[in-house]
Formats: sequence, structure tokens, C-alpha cells
Amino acid sequence: MRGSRSAASPGCATTPRVTEHGALLDGLRRELGVDAVLTDPGDRASYETDLLKTRTGRALAVVRPRDTAGVATTVRRCAEIGLPIVPQGGNTGFCQGATPPDDGRAIVLSLERLRAIRSVDPVGSTLVAEAGVTLAEARAAADRRGLQLAIQHGGLSSTVGGNVSTNAGGSNVLRYGMARAQILGLEVVLADGEIWDGLAPLAKDNAGTDLKQFFIGTEGTLGIVTAATLRLFPAARFSATALVAVRSVEDALALLARLRSEAGEALTAAELIPRAGLDLYFAHAGIRHEPFGGVYPWQVLVELASSSRHFNLDAALEEAVGSALEAGEVTDAVQARSDGQRAALWALREGLASAQVATPGNLKNDTAVPIAAIPQFIARATAAVAEIAPAAVPIPFGHLGDGNIHFNVNPPRGADGHAFKAHWPALVTAIDGVATAFGGSIAAEHGLGRTKVAAAARLKSGLDLDLMRRLKRTLDPIGRLNPGVMLTPDDRGRD
Repeated sequence: MRGSRSAASPGCATTPRVTEHGALLDGLRRELGVDAVLTDPGDRASYETDLLKTRTGRALAVVRPRDTAGVATTVRRCAEIGLPIVPQGGNTGFCQGATPPDDGRAIVLSLERLRAIRSVDPVGSTLVAEAGVTLAEARAAADRRGLQLAIQHGGLSSTVGGNVSTNAGGSNVLRYGMARAQILGLEVVLADGEIWDGLAPLAKDNAGTDLKQFFIGTEGTLGIVTAATLRLFPAARFSATALVAVRSVEDALALLARLRSEAGEALTAAELIPRAGLDLYFAHAGIRHEPFGGVYPWQVLVELASSSRHFNLDAALEEAVGSALEAGEVTDAVQARSDGQRAALWALREGLASAQVATPGNLKNDTAVPIAAIPQFIARATAAVAEIAPAAVPIPFGHLGDGNIHFNVNPPRGADGHAFKAHWPALVTAIDGVATAFGGSIAAEHGLGRTKVAAAARLKSGLDLDLMRRLKRTLDPIGRLNPGVMLTPDDRGRD
């Protein structure tokens, strides 16, 4: 009899919940359309993993509204029965911030169908785009009006909502700032389904708390961004680009300081490229076009840009690099003389990043340190990696001008990439520890997602975490928006 009751109990406990979920999904199909709700495992599959495919979750369903009202409806219906929601944009993240847990209880709320560019104002230099508009589409819409959206990175298939929610960075942050600096207003669906319209395109508004800041960089844990008013700039129609070889990271910083002094605000990019990164790119691409006559340990890709034809950027860059050569800060340089040559130089930088994504076992990191600390950070992190995995290949590269160095690590040459993953936890802990010892961050531009929650809990101050929790409980009191992202559950089982 005891066994019979035990066998019956699970059915009695789960049937109401299954019925409740089924009723929710049937209701959403009626309100949003049959094709807006995906429940078949094959249809859900691409929404249940991230770009790197290092982890796969399991969703109850994927819901794809077509407009803000549909997002609000979905959030309200889920809130009524306490169902978790995982907002998802282009699903191009590296930290599983848009990947559902593996318990099959959460709804993935995809914003991919919110595709309207609502307006472009060439006089006010603003663009209003819905969350599902890709970065490539938003940039193209600005370009057609002779303007530019200054959020620029390799993830062109990422979406506006995702860029807002992760406060995305990129290669021109040293000039234009992070995504936060490009955002004038937001439209957000709150945890109870209410719609907050904060889209006003105002550069100045000090009438109280700047509410949009709560939703920038918080990865959908406080509200779901459905549209954004973005600041635009005059299109940079003129540029000068060079790849510069240096002996050391210290020399790379000397070059950066010189360019900032001599080129001023025209300096748009300064990207650090190690020799190991070039070698990986050449091997992955199956080509080898050495940019210089010799082989050097470090390269810096630099670019000046302007919207005005009245500045001779090529001459300015050539003079600055020439001065660096005379000072011994630079050992070699090649300057682009055509759009094709410029594209070829940028292909080295973007290619090494793509080659790492395609390399089994490549460990990716997203650290930032004060700019002056970059040489010491790279040296100490390299030594830490050598202690853990002596034959591994460090590939520290990235945004020299803002301190965001992606200290990635390749498996030893010829090693099994899958087996190398056993070293990942120790390597990440060591690299994070070095970065934070210099007053740096473990999440410069990719966010915390799910992968870095434990590290943040360990390394961030107790007050930092407490303030984050207070905001979470205020704006999402039942803890149903992207649970497990950014924060670990507290002692009451809520984020």
C-alpha cells in the first residue's frame, strides 16, 4: 500500500501544473497566433543553446510575440502562474545569459519578431528601433541617412535589445563609449507586464531618476527591453588605418598615448593583436599573408576616422607613426592606402576572433583592467596559465584603448580540445584573480550571464551584491525574469 501511494503521488502533484502550463500555452496561441508558440523539441533546439554551444538548457516553450503588446501579454500570463521567463534577442552571447535553465520550466521569450525601425530623425540624430532589429540593420538604417550608429563590434547579427541588455562594447569604445552612451531612451515591459515608455529622445533630462539605466546591462533580469532610442553621429566617411608592430605591450601603450595626443578625438580604434593570434588566424583561414617583412610579437591595429573632408587623416597617422618609429616605440608599420587594404588589415583582427570561436577547447575571457595595468596583467596572467597548463597558448588580444583585454587560451598544439576543458575552471579562476587584483573586471563587455555568476559572487563586494539584490526584489519581486542570471539565489530561494 505504501508503494502504491508513493507511485500515485507524483501524478497527483504534477497533473495540475501540466494542465496549467497547457492552458497558458493554448491561451498564448489564441492571443499571439499559433506560430508564435513553439513546443516541439526540434523547433526549440536553436533557442536552448548559445553561440558557443558549451551548454544546452531546456525550455517549456519558445514564445515569439510580434510587438510590444504581445510581449506584455506573455509576461502577464506567465506572471499569473509564476512561470520563469528567459528573454532572448539574437542569441549571440558568450555567457549563456539568454540560455534557459535545464529544468524545462521556463519560457524563452524571443524578441526576434520585433523588427521595426520606428523612426530615424536626421535632424535630432536619433533612431528608434525595436529590440529584434539586428545591429547590422540598425547601422544600415543610420547609414542611409548619412549617419552612423556607433555601436560597432563583430556581432552584427546581435540585436538592439541584446546590445542594450548587455551594455555591449566593441572596437570603438575609446571614442564613443559603451552601448550605454548611445542610449537616449527605452521602452520596457516590466515584470508584471506593464509597459514603461521612456523613449523620449532627450540628451538632457534631469527630472528625477534616470530610469532607463536600470535596464541597461542588466541582461533582462529587471525588465524586458522592447525598443530603444539610439544616439546617432555623423557618418565617418574618411579614415586612416595602419597595422603597427611593437616589441612589447609597454610600447603599445606608448603608441596609444602618442596617438591620443597627436590625433585627439579622431582616434577611433586601437586593437592589440599578439603573434599567437595571427598564427591561429592563418592556420584557420588556410592562408598566410604576413603583413610585415618580419615577424613581431605584438601588433596594434589603429584607425583614425572623421566625418569631415577637411582633415588629412592619412598624413596625421603617418606623421604620428613616423614619430613613434623615431622614438623607438614602433619597429614596423603598414598603412592602408585603399578600402581593400583597410579591409585586409581589419580581417586580421576579426579573423583571429572568429578562429578562436571555431577552435575546439579555446577558453574565452572578457576581462578589463586599468589601461596602465595592461602590461602587468598580461605578464602575470600568462605566468598563471603556464603554471596550470604549461603547453597552453595564451592569446591576449582586444581593445587596448579601453583596457578590455580578452585573455583567451588555446589548448596545446595538437591536444584534444575537449580534454583541455578540464583545465577551464582553474584557468578562469586564475585569470579572473589577476584581473581583479589590478582593480579590474571579470565581465568587460559580454555580461555575467549564467557562466560568471559564481565568480561574481566570490569577487564582487558584499555591498555590490546586496544592492543588486535590492533592485531585483524591487523590480521583479517574485524573481521570474531570467532567474539565475547575474545573481545566485538568496537564502529565500529568490534572485
